[in-house]
Amino acid sequence: MRVALGIEYRGTAYCGWQSQPTGCGVQDYVEKAISLFLGVSARVVCAGRTDAGVHARAQVVHLDTDIDRAEQSWVRGLNAHLPGDIRVVWATKFAELPRQSDEDRFHARFSARARAYQYLLLNDAVAPGIDHASVGWYHAPLDVVSMQAAAAYLLGEHDFSAFRSAECQAKTPIKLMHLAAVRRHGAMLIFDFRASAFLHHMVRNMVGSLVYVGAGKWEPAWLAHVLAAKDRSLCAPTFAADGLYLTDVEYDAAWRLPKFAGRTIAGGI
Repeated sequence: MRVALGIEYRGTAYCGWQSQPTGCGVQDYVEKAISLFLGVSARVVCAGRTDAGVHARAQVVHLDTDIDRAEQSWVRGLNAHLPGDIRVVWATKFAELPRQSDEDRFHARFSARARAYQYLLLNDAVAPGIDHASVGWYHAPLDVVSMQAAAAYLLGEHDFSAFRSAECQAKTPIKLMHLAAVRRHGAMLIFDFRASAFLHHMVRNMVGSLVYVGAGKWEPAWLAHVLAAKDRSLCAPTFAADGLYLTDVEYDAAWRLPKFAGRTIAGGI
């Protein structure tokens, strides 16, 4: 059968989601917990790979196994073998049907219709202490009105090559951006992005460019120029991973996956 898991984790101590030879990826810890829980090894496929230091409030993965366990047993059993900063929030089982094709099976990555990320940025003269590694930081005042005006240029379907890292392995840089917004909550700036999919470092590169606009280094229309040029060298430096969170993966309602209700940070705090 195929099992889907909803997972949240703090990425500070890990080298990203993807499994690494040194065993430092969040995937390595999840697969180790599965092997201890089931007594056999299993590989998992995620909805979106996060970079080193990036957090997830709503990661979704799937695995295939011949061993049947109750859904709540999956949650309790895996969490008993996971470090405290990685937690399985829910589990859903999909029964295999005779002659079912791969296209008809749930897939954590390919069944996803959209992903959402949120970036939290402390805009204050003093760097964060308690929230160190949980939020990004910029010391000088930022103009949120200008940043929101610039973010509007990102909406719609575009070639996002200007915000793509050299290591990106995506087949196409063309993505559909449903939401790109910036708002202020006290000293915290909250960036929200929702798109069909994201390129490697895409969110952090967009945040860096929006910060440039907010700091007065460029006018909002500069972002439209960068986007149209498809040239990474024109984009601002990649912003820190600290404040980035995977906050949602959207699937068709027919899959009946549980929600991460009450555990997301839609309000940004």
